[in-house]
Amino acid sequence: MQAILNASAMHDEFVKELLVSYGKIPVLVYEMILVEVWKQKVFPILCQLQDFNPNNTFHLYMVIHHEATIINLLETIMFHKDSCEAADDSLLDLVDYCHRKLTLLASKATAELQIQSAALEFEISLKAVSVLRYVTDHTNSISVINRMLCTHNMPCVLVQLIDCSPWSRFREGKVEKYINSKWQKIPAEDRLKMTKLDGQVWISLYNLLLKEDCQRKYDFNNFNKSQLLKVSKVSSERNIQPVRK
Repeated sequence: MQAILNASAMHDEFVKELLVSYGKIPVLVYEMILVEVWKQKVFPILCQLQDFNPNNTFHLYMVIHHEATIINLLETIMFHKDSCEAADDSLLDLVDYCHRKLTLLASKATAELQIQSAALEFEISLKAVSVLRYVTDHTNSISVINRMLCTHNMPCVLVQLIDCSPWSRFREGKVEKYINSKWQKIPAEDRLKMTKLDGQVWISLYNLLLKEDCQRKYDFNNFNKSQLLKVSKVSSERNIQPVRK
């Protein structure tokens, strides 16, 4: 919370500096992934046990919410290049994590994430969009670039996100967009305006396609070209131009 307040007020971000200087960013990444795995592999089994009836569920809530706390912190500190560099080898694990969350957003399960009890997972996945953007801004690591472009084909994932825009929805004939952690009704004259999340995706795509190191690494085969061409269609339909730095 202190890191977010400092960043919002443009004050000295001493929390970020401490995390960088003491080498704690890899610890944050690994803790976040640990909670993710626990939620997927352990918690469902606990819930199925006949004698699982805790008197107080607060401690379980704190464990589950810990992932959201860490991704919020990473979204704040990864804006800075030195934080990205301090992540060291854990940056590969962070890219893998972001890929899982982005594919979740782009999947058909998005409606369930927005409606059912997995709203927290939806919020976490949206934070991963911003974290990935900051990684694409700062990293020059060949292994990280290779992971994003060759292993995960992240440009195609980003195109799918642009196409389905899971942070926008229609409710009762009105457009709603997810802004500042809540759904807000959008006036008709503002429907084509890009949100911060739209911008993060476009900037990530720009970085992954137009940076010199990335251009040399990415395989512009027929399938990838066909997927990337969807961007021009989407930008024409929404009357927007691709984001530039």
